Amino acid sequence: MPESHLIPAPLVTERRGGAPGVRSLDERTTLDAGPGTEGTARWLRTALGAATGLPFPDGRGPDPYGITLRISADVEREHGPEGYRLSTDGTVADAAVLIEGGGPAGVFWGAQTLRQLLGPDAYRKAPVRRGARDLPPIAVEDAPRFRWRGLMLDVARHFLPKDDVLRYVDLLAAHKLNVLHLHLTDDQGWRIEIKRHPKLTEVGAWRARTKWGHRASPLWNETPHGGFYTQDDIREIVAHASERHITVVPEIDIPGHSQAAIAAYPELGNSDVVDTAALTVWDTWGVNPNVLAPTDDVLRFYEGVFEEVLDLFPSTFIHVGGDECPKDQWKRSATAQTRIEELGLADEDALQAWFVRHFDGWLADRGRRLIGWDEILEGGLAPGATVSSWRGYAGGITAAEAGHDVVMCPEQHVYLDHRQAPGEDEPMPIGFVRTLEDVYRFEPVPPSLSPDAAARVIGAQANVWTEVMENRDRVDYQVFPRLAAFAEVVWSALPVPLERDFADFERRMTSHYRRLDALGVAYRPPAGPAPWQRRPGVLGRPLEGAPPNV
Repeated sequence: MPESHLIPAPLVTERRGGAPGVRSLDERTTLDAGPGTEGTARWLRTALGAATGLPFPDGRGPDPYGITLRISADVEREHGPEGYRLSTDGTVADAAVLIEGGGPAGVFWGAQTLRQLLGPDAYRKAPVRRGARDLPPIAVEDAPRFRWRGLMLDVARHFLPKDDVLRYVDLLAAHKLNVLHLHLTDDQGWRIEIKRHPKLTEVGAWRARTKWGHRASPLWNETPHGGFYTQDDIREIVAHASERHITVVPEIDIPGHSQAAIAAYPELGNSDVVDTAALTVWDTWGVNPNVLAPTDDVLRFYEGVFEEVLDLFPSTFIHVGGDECPKDQWKRSATAQTRIEELGLADEDALQAWFVRHFDGWLADRGRRLIGWDEILEGGLAPGATVSSWRGYAGGITAAEAGHDVVMCPEQHVYLDHRQAPGEDEPMPIGFVRTLEDVYRFEPVPPSLSPDAAARVIGAQANVWTEVMENRDRVDYQVFPRLAAFAEVVWSALPVPLERDFADFERRMTSHYRRLDALGVAYRPPAGPAPWQRRPGVLGRPLEGAPPNV
């Protein structure tokens, strides 16, 4: 029964035993799209039309062959704009399928459930069999738990071509995830075209070689690596995501993780203590000491960068990084020390807080909101800032209790670059073992939070850092199947972690693996990596034991 294999699990699924019976989609199936549902209608014709070979012409057809899409005020009142009701029993409306959403997004998420009900072949790009597609007579009522259901994709360490990013947008949509956080800049590469500063991509997007494996590995890939997205590429990604009700949140990392920018424009660095003109785009991994200088010229430079970023990304949230910013150069820099004295700051941590607060105000003046990694708490949190809590729960707890919004993404639980199993077969094993079940038992809201603070946890995010993921297949291996478990955590109304029915989730995954196969996802098989997925002899950095709960 396909309705018992849905991922993420809906709020309510009811099989209508007294209904007329199995409904079918075939050449007679029409598509009646009400106001506000036109985007979902386009998606249905494009995705399901390709997979089934059905044309889905406009309008209402004879009962029981049509698909009807509507926005419903009742659904919006009960479940919010992302909630939906789906009926395939023919008793609710004069149609084979009725999808009612609280808003356009709700209708779209209902269409994702319809796709699952049609079976794995509905995920292919062309029909593998002809004929009608049967649907069971059921009613589904559903809505998400969190409004931020995200994946962070690091395209700076290893560049993913535009088509691979578009593919990941589609994969997020299939799992009812609605935020793609793109980590666009780092020491190892600058990935977005900035027209007023062309050397950011002419120089900063390319490195001469790449460390192969963990930074302690003696191996190198001597092939130059790089790439970037043109502004039209970004517009295409954002538009593709918007059609699927996914927000693309850009990250421009400041003031640390900036060697690629400094290699392109040496005046951005602390040139009074290091020869910044000699720096190149970094070719290895770790925390880099070369950070931005705290000068007015650097502020103006990055204001120019963010002006172009805001033109490309309509997201309310703009991520500024703010993590892993060593203060050694600032401690030795006369320029930095003079700035600390002029501003009456206590120390270098306060200098970083001043840097972040500057852009918090700058973004707020333009109707946007700053979000950063939890290091932005150090030295005082900018008043309107939102925190991505990555080092554990602690930063998110502190921020939420202080009245700041929080996205929970603790590395001990949802860093998907961490290995999925013990043993030598895992490719370039990094971090703690985080199995499919571990991710399924992740809880974004710590029980210690007060009710008001718990309401500040606007969602959660799985993060994928790509130092040891050189291409799309490696990213697939690390992300899947664990992203399916994460999607259920942030969408579904699950009990507390120890009471979650992982056995039932594994049962439903048997169908989901077939969907992923149809989509061409190179996931980690349940029995372990295939031979071609292994990387024998390439050093990782596995951490043993259970991760700390911090």
